[in-house]
Amino acid sequence: MAWLTGGLPSIFIVDPLPGLASMNQPSASTALSSLTVLDLTRVRAGPTCVRQLADWGAKVIKIEMPEEGGGAGQTDFSARHEADFQNLHRNKRGMTLNLKSADGLAILARMVGQADVIVENYRPDVKSRLGIDYETLSKINPRLIYASISGFGQDGPYGDRPGVDQIAQGMSGLMSVTGEPGRGPMRVGTALADLSAGLFAAMGILVALHERQQSGRGQWVQTSLLQAQIFMLDFQAARYLMSGEVAGQAGNNHPTGAPTGVFKTKDGFVNVAPTPVMWKRFCKAIERDDLADHPDYAPPKDRRRNRDRLNALIGDMTQTMTSAALVERLNGAGIPCGPIYSIDQAFADPQVQHLGIAQKVPSGALGEITLLGQPFTLSRTPNKLVSGAPEYGEHTDAVLAEFGFTPDDIARFRRNGTV
Repeated sequence: MAWLTGGLPSIFIVDPLPGLASMNQPSASTALSSLTVLDLTRVRAGPTCVRQLADWGAKVIKIEMPEEGGGAGQTDFSARHEADFQNLHRNKRGMTLNLKSADGLAILARMVGQADVIVENYRPDVKSRLGIDYETLSKINPRLIYASISGFGQDGPYGDRPGVDQIAQGMSGLMSVTGEPGRGPMRVGTALADLSAGLFAAMGILVALHERQQSGRGQWVQTSLLQAQIFMLDFQAARYLMSGEVAGQAGNNHPTGAPTGVFKTKDGFVNVAPTPVMWKRFCKAIERDDLADHPDYAPPKDRRRNRDRLNALIGDMTQTMTSAALVERLNGAGIPCGPIYSIDQAFADPQVQHLGIAQKVPSGALGEITLLGQPFTLSRTPNKLVSGAPEYGEHTDAVLAEFGFTPDDIARFRRNGTV
């Protein structure tokens, strides 16, 4: 036990509780069930990070600022009962806390003293002004893993700029390689910068937790939308860094492999992706053995050089078949090939249904809803979706009680607007 003074109000900090109990909510998994996580995030990248921890059993407490109207309306960019909010904040409990008040900061300090992880995506100047930055909170709990997600990084020439997914897609170079040649830059259809930054932050937290087992000390995990999106450029970025090659737009064609791309069928479109070692087998499968040793197409470099002409020859054949028939024929020959689905068709596919990524989950406010499950499984410690997103301040009293606040304390916090 210790007294804390300095950046936060003086407060009596109790010793960390072993495996802080979570009232009225079953565990999503045993894998991370020993962890207590404080979620100060908003929008998408931060909630994506924390969702990874919540889905694997961490006891996540989503902290929201008190607001007029009871929080029933718009929250960030999505109303609380809409699909986006529910999908980002499932498996969490929720409380309100005014971090601009002395009592609010004192409550947070006590919670930090008993937590393993805190995740935030405030701009650097905002968290420093509030006094909830890493330097301050790590003095309360030296074992704390403090994770920050920003648009451009915690410092540097753009450190104080606001950043969102589309800005990062443009500044990273992603939009310059997306879309068809000559049509101008194109954003990717999903929030790839937000999603990847959230996933990398979760990975960083798990790495830091593993290291803490050896050192006994926490540390500051940092990532940004810009870093994450540049990392996702992968081989295009590596080729530029090593050889100065600046990739351009390739549309539906693979940037290097031919004839990998999209081909029209009688009733739609398919993706076809034979590797170089499959070339002759592919020619046989499409009944064009004459192409296998043709001097314009036999060497891979010539297939790339003559891609448009080759694609037209292949398209003459694919358009005589339905998508299902072509997919069956090419897969039967060991050639990667698949239909191009709309989203509803994707979820109707028998393999997608077998994988079970769409999962039913109970919601106190909405009844049973269906959300996206995790894209990987563990053999001994599986996970499940146990609850939809919490209602505004739904667990405030229960959480405060778990951290040692009395009913009188909680009543006072409600009277003075702390919660």
